[in-house]
Amino acid sequence: MWRCTVCNFTMEGESLPEKCPKCGAPKDKLVVLEEKQAELVKRSQKTNDLHMELAGLMDKVLVVAKEGEEDNLDPGCVKVFQTAREQAVIIKQMIKAELQGHVNKGKW
Repeated sequence: MWRCTVCNFTMEGESLPEKCPKCGAPKDKLVVLEEKQAELVKRSQKTNDLHMELAGLMDKVLVVAKEGEEDNLDPGCVKVFQTAREQAVIIKQMIKAELQGHVNKGKW
């Protein structure tokens, strides 16, 4: 696994490419990740995918919650939908923060 020191693009492959596929930096700007760092990147891929799936589910919660609030059957129902909307927003923000932490640690 290699990382471009110019744009931080991380790649896997059998051999070092001649240039960064993302920014075009020359081969000498690509560094081999240490085994421990490469394992962190691989391990975090699954967790990152799960975070993105959860974020997608929260988008669906937001749609349903809005519909429930607009239906306005009674105050108890509206409260449930408002709470769902509020919590979905919080969870999405938590996911963003966690993924940023992964990026900052080079685990993306």
